Amino acid sequence: MKQVIQKSVVAMAMVALSSSAFASGELNFYNWGNYTNPELITKFEKQYDVKVTVTDYDSNDAALAKIKAGGHGFDMVVPSANFIQIWVKEGLLEETRPDQMSNFKNVSEDFNNPVWDPGRRYSVPWQWGSVGMIVDTSVYKGDINTAAIYLDPPDELKGKINVAPEMNDVISSAIMYVGGEPCTTDKAVLRKVRDKLVAAKQHWLSMDYGMVEKFAGRDVAASLYWNGAAYRAREKNPDVRYGLPQEGFALWMDSVVVLKDAKNKENAKLFQNFVMEPENAALISAFASYANGIKGSEKYMPEKLRISPEVNADPKLAAAGKFLLACSPEATAMYTAIWTELQK
Repeated sequence: MKQVIQKSVVAMAMVALSSSAFASGELNFYNWGNYTNPELITKFEKQYDVKVTVTDYDSNDAALAKIKAGGHGFDMVVPSANFIQIWVKEGLLEETRPDQMSNFKNVSEDFNNPVWDPGRRYSVPWQWGSVGMIVDTSVYKGDINTAAIYLDPPDELKGKINVAPEMNDVISSAIMYVGGEPCTTDKAVLRKVRDKLVAAKQHWLSMDYGMVEKFAGRDVAASLYWNGAAYRAREKNPDVRYGLPQEGFALWMDSVVVLKDAKNKENAKLFQNFVMEPENAALISAFASYANGIKGSEKYMPEKLRISPEVNADPKLAAAGKFLLACSPEATAMYTAIWTELQK
């Protein structure tokens, strides 16, 4: 600490931009389950003398509901792109101005001015990826680059399919499969989506998380799921492959934000700047197996992850991907009605 105090005036100026080492105390991090590298947390704790507590959630809706209810005690959360503006409009986020932090220069040009957070005034990249089809090719040897895997399943896969229990991912995928655009309010399109999902459900085994171990044990043969999980599943089951539906598929990015009622805002800002350091971003990716949006992080990643087809998709196939944004209240109400019927 004495060495830190003796740093130059230039370094002192960086304190105002939330990049100093003058920190102590606590930080309470609310993040998706199995998504936070313990090595990253340990490194931050040692570097800034801050005790970090990580609490898990399993969906954007669950996280939003918890924070809106109040009395949560959290400082940071990691919403997906299609939820960021909801958090902003609800007045739940602190405008921390990551764009003025010292490590913002490391953010990829693709993600330094996203439509869900113009100018990056609230959020910093955590990880990003796609929603596609994980398939055990020892069971099914046909085309896996299609949402027909779960919406019009081949006989080999019937009764062996999982669907991620994420409303926006599932309904957006089905909308694109029937020829519509995400966030549509076209009733004719949404009737097709409802009918397609309800008819397909009889062929599904489950709507659940935790697919890596289930593919490892060959308990499922296909799932609408996320690319990083597909990579981890292939590590345990060499027959696993990841397909990108060419009818259209969702892209997503999760980002770290600071809560308006956070008790440890300065430590949270330090953490935002910390994860924009390439070596630290690489730790995030190495744990959960997704890309991170930080330039220069690739050289710190494990070689097998850096070259994996799940993380580095064929550009021709990847062109069908679309980032999901927040839909209108009207569209959300329609999707919720379809989702409710699907749960029956």
